[in-house]
Amino acid sequence: MKVTVNDEAVEVDADTTIAALLSRLGFPDKGIAVALDWSVLPRSEWDTTLADGARLDVVTAVQGG
Repeated sequence: MKVTVNDEAVEVDADTTIAALLSRLGFPDKGIAVALDWSVLPRSEWDTTLADGARLDVVTAVQGG
């Protein structure tokens, strides 16, 4: 099935969780925020299984000024 991550289509298995997908795509364990279908998702819910057509937006925190 397909999901969208930061406006790019990604093919995933039916039992893929958000946490597993983030790891597979190389996102860091800390310093990121995730929105699922336009709603911010707390880290405690990253074990949620993705549905076909889900949209994930991942934002990485950066330091600087």
